[in-house]
Amino acid sequence: MNDLESKIDDLLNRGVAEVIDREHLRKRLLAGEKLRVKLGIDPTSPNIHLGRSVTLLKLRDFQELGCQVVFIVGNFTGLIGDTSDKESERPMLDAATVEFNMGSYFDQAAKVLDMGSVEKHFNAEWLRDLGFLEIGEQADAFSVHEFISRENIRKRLDAGKRVSLREVLYPLMQGYDSVQVKADVEIGGTDQRFNILAGRTLQSRYGQEPQDILTVNLIPGTDGRKMSSSWGNTIDLLDEPNDMFGKVMSIPDQLIETYLVHATRISMSEVDGMLEGMKAGTLNPRDAKMKLAKEIVHMYHSDKAAGGAEDYFVTAFSKKEVPLDIPSMTPARETALEGYENFETFIARIGLATSKSDARRKIEQGGVSIGGEKISSGMIMLDPDLHDGKVLKVGKRGFARIDF
Repeated sequence: MNDLESKIDDLLNRGVAEVIDREHLRKRLLAGEKLRVKLGIDPTSPNIHLGRSVTLLKLRDFQELGCQVVFIVGNFTGLIGDTSDKESERPMLDAATVEFNMGSYFDQAAKVLDMGSVEKHFNAEWLRDLGFLEIGEQADAFSVHEFISRENIRKRLDAGKRVSLREVLYPLMQGYDSVQVKADVEIGGTDQRFNILAGRTLQSRYGQEPQDILTVNLIPGTDGRKMSSSWGNTIDLLDEPNDMFGKVMSIPDQLIETYLVHATRISMSEVDGMLEGMKAGTLNPRDAKMKLAKEIVHMYHSDKAAGGAEDYFVTAFSKKEVPLDIPSMTPARETALEGYENFETFIARIGLATSKSDARRKIEQGGVSIGGEKISSGMIMLDPDLHDGKVLKVGKRGFARIDF
């Protein structure tokens, strides 16, 4: 097998759930065709997370074979809402939220793709102006039975839950994206199978050759559930190196293989060697996870950042020491109380909690300490005589030195 065949077979197999039509696609790649390879992402949150990087990495694999990557940000489909992976109806987003969420999507994708050669689109370009006549003609290509036969929709109907007509229309919109960009291939997660197949149906309806399909496996988040921004179990491409490293180290050991295969491009021969080592007991899962975390930080930041994040983690967690480079934070004066702000307010203000209620929850769960002693109440006011120069620790990875 030559190098090209090896690359193509790796592309079609690594982390892949299904390819339609595998032989057709393989022949076209071997022939060196510059295929138009499409990926669409709805901006349902401001951050692209590692789960979505699996499809981005596949796009890069196609890009390295000389294919034309077509990256669509679903600023219209994001308004409508895709419930393919949901057990209940996804609420519609407002235009302002979608606009805010997608603000840096192309910049985030640039961490994986060579965006200089990527064809970029927002699907409101063509979906916003569709009329009822054309939508009706598209809908005529599908039956209601096809839609309600989908597992998650069938479960909701059996449970008596509401399924909106809006949800029925979503696959038409994603499918019409493929018509507009004349996609030869579409990539998506396994949850997108129905929507991607809709693209094949509509392309045939519009006289185009149906796109080939490549679906990839979904990777779980840090808590073992599907990675989802709404659950807060994501590893985001914009995470700072130390935080990214720590999050990877927090995943269950049984996910090491999944992350190595799907979220990195460490060679499969090396991955297999690591897996064999863990199985034989010659490689500690923690050491394998350290390599995984370092590789992921390297991918989205740099070698230097990866090394620094590893040192930080070892110092902060393995040796149970306080890192040297933690920020110093000055408490704010509360003149009305003739003192300084309380712990709850301070923790939220300096960004070690997302809100005062989040800070309160962390304190109640015993996850906050100062100078090594746990804080029992968030309403205790900061005191220069008691707290100046001491290290505040929030959770496993949050540190700040209190500096009056």
